[in-house]
Amino acid sequence: MELSKRLTAVAMLVEECESLADIGTDHGYIPIYLLEKKKIQRAVAMDINKGPLERAREHIDETGLQEKIQLRLSDGAEKLSLGEVKAVVIAGMGGPLMINIMKKRLDVFKTLDFFVLQPQSEIEQVRHFLQEQGFAITKENMVFEEGKYYSMMQVKSGEMNCRKECEFLYGPWLLKEKNITLLEFLKKEEKKYLELLEKLSAKDTQSQRERYGEIEKLLMHNKEAMAYYKEGEEIGV
Repeated sequence: MELSKRLTAVAMLVEECESLADIGTDHGYIPIYLLEKKKIQRAVAMDINKGPLERAREHIDETGLQEKIQLRLSDGAEKLSLGEVKAVVIAGMGGPLMINIMKKRLDVFKTLDFFVLQPQSEIEQVRHFLQEQGFAITKENMVFEEGKYYSMMQVKSGEMNCRKECEFLYGPWLLKEKNITLLEFLKKEEKKYLELLEKLSAKDTQSQRERYGEIEKLLMHNKEAMAYYKEGEEIGV
């Protein structure tokens, strides 16, 4: 099984373990890949819709892994029993939805050895939620694929002490390790913000002034993140 660059990076954050649930499995690629690489021994592939599960079934049948991957119709982790798996992967969905899935079954997530998340949006909200709930990000990666930047993280129960908003926005480990892809993203983002400020300064309306202030704040966080590459700032992980 060949994975996209994004999904390969997600799979690389999975440690060897006995069992794993892939929530929002879509085509079933992640559990198939992990089984073929012998990183896991069995999997539960879960999705809220029947269509993706049928697509996953076709791919599982093609690889002959029917005995090792169980398909399950489930709204998030709702149908996952406590202690049933050692790890979870949730990739390719929005941050707020991801938070909602975790909120509903915190009992499950608290007992996992680890879980891997790849939010498509509002990633800072996900990091805030993890810290508030007693989880720690233990590894991160970022890749660029088909014109988009994707961040993914491995999470375990533990203490995470991110102090600055830029760490929640961009990732404590990505900053600590001076991730090159993140630096590229930060430079592009800085350029975008500066261009926006120039456009907004041309008009003086209440809404424009408010937006100008929002972009200024984002630019400040961007500059704080860039400073980690120059000054070797300590990260609260």
